[in-house]
Amino acid sequence: MEGFSIEIPFLFVLLLTLATSDSVQGQGTRVGFYSASCPRAEFIVRSTLQSHFRSNPSVAPGLLRMHFHDCFVQGCDASILINGPSTEKTALPNSLLRGYEVIDDAKTKLETECPGVVSCADILALAARDSVVLSNGRSWSVPTGRKDGRISLASDTSNLPGFRDSVEVQKQKFSDLGLNTQDLVTLVGGHTIGTSACQLFRYRLNNFTTTGNGADPTINPAFLSQLQTLCPPNGDGSRRVGLDTGSPNRFDASFFTNLKNGRGILESDQKLWTDASTRTFVQRFSGPVRSLPGLRFDEEFGRSMVKMSNIGVKTGTQGEIRRVCSAIN
Repeated sequence: MEGFSIEIPFLFVLLLTLATSDSVQGQGTRVGFYSASCPRAEFIVRSTLQSHFRSNPSVAPGLLRMHFHDCFVQGCDASILINGPSTEKTALPNSLLRGYEVIDDAKTKLETECPGVVSCADILALAARDSVVLSNGRSWSVPTGRKDGRISLASDTSNLPGFRDSVEVQKQKFSDLGLNTQDLVTLVGGHTIGTSACQLFRYRLNNFTTTGNGADPTINPAFLSQLQTLCPPNGDGSRRVGLDTGSPNRFDASFFTNLKNGRGILESDQKLWTDASTRTFVQRFSGPVRSLPGLRFDEEFGRSMVKMSNIGVKTGTQGEIRRVCSAIN
């Protein structure tokens, strides 16, 4: 995910069914959890995001990645939102995340509407889904009912997938949380929207190897020259480049076509095509075969997101409903 980062000792992994209908639920979560206690909750989150998105579309990929980073550390408990020294938010892998103001704004409105009812973890899960929809992606039903966690440590972020990770390392990190290889490829497909800073991939462009032109040989030669122009060795490392060349603001399957054509921006992304164990899924999500039954990227993305969003869910006394998302009660 954005700034794709770089094991936490204990994680409770809660999986749920792959369906995305209203029957979807996990342990302690269910679709429509707030239907009686705060019936306008999803509308408030959606309308708040829409307002921010109109003036700053980059909040969409930012919130999608924020949810991913949250779930991979101590589970989906909004621990990524907590302010303070040495919290998850301060860790290097999370330094480029954006969209916190959207969650804070939605929380303020929800506290006015339904005080002490809607968790920050649920707001983030809903905002991630709505970010995909605003980017022309397909919607899915989001199970809610999470509590907010009370622990947030920068030291716990080492299990986040890193942009230099091999496919085997990526698969192990996903497997540790109950996510399989298809989930891995599907969720990385979230890179169909958003950008990366030059500093996260320009090492691939020069002096990557001691042979040939020195660049990562998996990069399409014509594309390489474009990237070298955008991200010269001594250029601005914070310059942003679209992760899905050609449609960085539209949620679609073109990201996988780009991987097939050697146009992946992050090394970890491109490896999904060069590794035989993941290439099959990239192939299925791109080209004509993407329309085969059960192999549509937009459908599979929702299923994998529901699965991921129920990792390490806190319920009951395991968590709380924060009054302010950036601080423990």
